[in-house]
Amino acid sequence: MDKLSKALIPTDTPPERVLQFGTGVLLRGLPDYYINKANQQGTFNGSIVVVKSTDGSTDEFARQDNLYTLVVRGVQQGQPIAENTVVTAISRVWAAQTDWKEILRLAQNPDLQIIISNTTEVGIQYVEESIFQHPPQSYPAKLTAFLYEVFKNSGGSKKRGMVVIPTELITDNGLKLRDTVEKLAKYNELGRLFMKWLKYHVRFCNSLVDRIVTGRPDAERYQQLGQELGYEDNLLTMTEPYRLWAIEGDDRVKEMLSFAQADSSIIIEEDITFYRERKLRVLNGTHTLSVPLGYLMGMETVYENNHHPVMSRFVQQLMLTEIVPTVPTDTMPDAGPAAIEQFARDVLDRFRNPHIVHLLPNILTQQTSKMQARNVATIQRYYDKFGKLPQHMALGFAAYLLYMKAVNVEGNTYYGERSAAGQTQSYPIRDEKADYFYQLWQTVDVHDPASVRQFVHSVCADTMLWGADLSSLPDFADTVTEYLSDMVTLGVEATAAKWLPA
Repeated sequence: MDKLSKALIPTDTPPERVLQFGTGVLLRGLPDYYINKANQQGTFNGSIVVVKSTDGSTDEFARQDNLYTLVVRGVQQGQPIAENTVVTAISRVWAAQTDWKEILRLAQNPDLQIIISNTTEVGIQYVEESIFQHPPQSYPAKLTAFLYEVFKNSGGSKKRGMVVIPTELITDNGLKLRDTVEKLAKYNELGRLFMKWLKYHVRFCNSLVDRIVTGRPDAERYQQLGQELGYEDNLLTMTEPYRLWAIEGDDRVKEMLSFAQADSSIIIEEDITFYRERKLRVLNGTHTLSVPLGYLMGMETVYENNHHPVMSRFVQQLMLTEIVPTVPTDTMPDAGPAAIEQFARDVLDRFRNPHIVHLLPNILTQQTSKMQARNVATIQRYYDKFGKLPQHMALGFAAYLLYMKAVNVEGNTYYGERSAAGQTQSYPIRDEKADYFYQLWQTVDVHDPASVRQFVHSVCADTMLWGADLSSLPDFADTVTEYLSDMVTLGVEATAAKWLPA
């Protein structure tokens, strides 16, 4: 079978207008897809230079002339979607470790005015280091070095202004990246004129990305797709139909990001709080409250979780009756309530997509910080609005507490246990609060309801953990105690069936 290349699919290379830090599947499945679509429609005419920031080879891209196939599968508003797109928007892929001089030389290109990144959530961190290393170690230092080269080559001209759009999944990612770059500029004594150019002519945009991109599928599915496509593509990338890229910007940003005209799911507005809050509460919040329960019941993927008779009912009721009504209306545009409802139903479609293998253990990393960021305010808002206990949230919170129960410690890794397929399985607890919960669970006699109650009330009352006293919410801690006591005595699935009758 032929391999994907320009010999197989000839393509022109437009001017290089975008610099991208990161080679991950999220970038390939969203920003790169959008730019490719805009090029095909004639609304952008620009290619992407990709920088691989981590160690490793770029040969996998070179062997395919930087082409790859984006395979879209799923259901959107009841309609099955099956699309295959060969993305031709990447012109070159360079490794920062070996090609740093060439990367800096791109600063001389007047067409290049857009920088995109996804370097994981920990990528935007301030580290005191010289930007004159080849290369600097951190992503912000690499970015600062590149911007300084643009400044020097242009003489600080406003015509060489840049738009920087981080897609890392942290709130106010653009503002945090700007702050980090400014600190690095001061540390490296880059001068008052550079700081002025940075302030007035480099726009750092907060952004929110929302698309599940899982990359290359398992061997059997990959082989099937190869037969369907008629060629071999080692960079083949699977994704869902749903997509959203919300970018905070003004008319000047809209003008520079002309590729946004290609797709209505690119939103450029001066305030994207609504889109961020909607995703954080409805999609992410539902995950955080439902995945521990499903995982302890033996589920492995989001798809399984949403096809199990008890769990599918739990997820839908949790989302539609307890989370959706609490999204604050003051963040919403005119069509807000209807947009929230439609978004929730779209999320349920996404959760039920059989083509996307979204593993529950990947969602369960750093569960405690996610619970605080995504769900504590939602729980409080439910009480404020309805004046009563959110029962599904309480059940999900109880399952989270049981998930955090470590029964074994090896080195710095804590392990919990669950029952799956009739067997007891061990799992690593990847959470910075694993030791905190391990120490607390050591004091609990699971067969003594009073001991379990003391544990739950202690955790709920920890304002350092949650930024609030959850034990003060009427019936919350006592109901969580009842659910948790049932889980450790009856079993998780039996407890879910008991409290979520058909």
